[in-house]
Amino acid sequence: MNIEPAEEPGAAPAALTPLELRDGPAHMVASTEHLAAYGQAMAQGSGPVGIDAERASGYRYSQRAYLVQLRREGAGTALVDPVSVPDLSPLDAAIADAEWILHAATQDLPCLAEVGMRPRKLFDTEVAARLLGRERVSLAGLVASELDRGLAKGQGATDWSLRPLTAEQLRYAALDVEPLIELRDVLTDELAAAGRLDIAHEEFDHLVGFQPRERGPDEWRRLSGMHKLRKPRQWAIAREMWQARDALAERKDIAPGRLLPDSAIVAAVLAEPTSLSALLDTSGFHGRGAGRYGRTWWSALERGRSLADSDLPDKAPRSDGPPPPRSWAERNPPAFERFQRARSGIADIAESWSIAPELLIAPDTVRRMCWEPPVDRSEQGLRDTLASYGARPWQIDTCLPVLRAALAGEVTSE
Repeated sequence: MNIEPAEEPGAAPAALTPLELRDGPAHMVASTEHLAAYGQAMAQGSGPVGIDAERASGYRYSQRAYLVQLRREGAGTALVDPVSVPDLSPLDAAIADAEWILHAATQDLPCLAEVGMRPRKLFDTEVAARLLGRERVSLAGLVASELDRGLAKGQGATDWSLRPLTAEQLRYAALDVEPLIELRDVLTDELAAAGRLDIAHEEFDHLVGFQPRERGPDEWRRLSGMHKLRKPRQWAIAREMWQARDALAERKDIAPGRLLPDSAIVAAVLAEPTSLSALLDTSGFHGRGAGRYGRTWWSALERGRSLADSDLPDKAPRSDGPPPPRSWAERNPPAFERFQRARSGIADIAESWSIAPELLIAPDTVRRMCWEPPVDRSEQGLRDTLASYGARPWQIDTCLPVLRAALAGEVTSE
């Protein structure tokens, strides 16, 4: 029997075998005729369908899909161009009975829905890896750790809205769906061995109904560097400039940061320029579209300056949830003690499972339970409350003993 020598500490890992396309070049689908033909092939194929989508994040305002990749046994791989064929509902109908395999499904489900594709059943390889406690959960990381293959990268951040797409982009896109079916099978076996396959399916079923967070009126508060602005007048100017940039970005379908970086907005507010030329001399206004739309930024800055005091924004909008836990020790000591007990108990369970605590239950759910516990603290009452916050049955079963003990002021070893 040959025994391979163990690697010495610090030794470079062996090179991975590059992942290749097994069925040759992918089919290009850029017409309704091609779509119908590939839809027939997919309907006659077997097993689950690997799916991915490419957006132009960082280049475009919209999050639409500029390429959709699919793979199924018996049908091969196809690269579908939704710019040329914007309605993919015929393809959706062809795979209505199939399980979809996606990686990080919440990133792609909204843009797939826009072109008429919605899963009835799915498997998320990233979620599966997190439930197994994997540290590297990127697709390339999982292909390396689970399949011992190297996945070529380097095109993911390119502008997928440009036409024609390059040969390198098309190869990259095809390779992204090539390993999904095999990866799903390996992860399924590992989940079953760990006793977590049923849990994974609960998470996947939950993802089928995923809806992205709706944008609220205070999106401008997410401005990077907002913490540097401390006065209501500064917040007003930042809000006006953010809203002007957002409206222009949406109208031109350009990523907001390519028109004007967040840092430039914050710098302009702090610099208090007294003229358009002074504004354009401020840090961050020298590249991309910043100078081209100078009058737009100047008008927004002036609007913020001229607002009446009564129209200035508050420091932060009122939230329907509890305040940040850092203030609980002074504001609500009993809630703080409940939170400490609950967080410690959940952390213990997570450590024993070798997974992140937030997978066991959403941190916001723990905060809400501890800040204002439900009136009905019976087991069923707590279950109903947790379910109303979006906890899945497996999460409730796992965390209920800890939460119930925390609310009762007890210490549990679970």
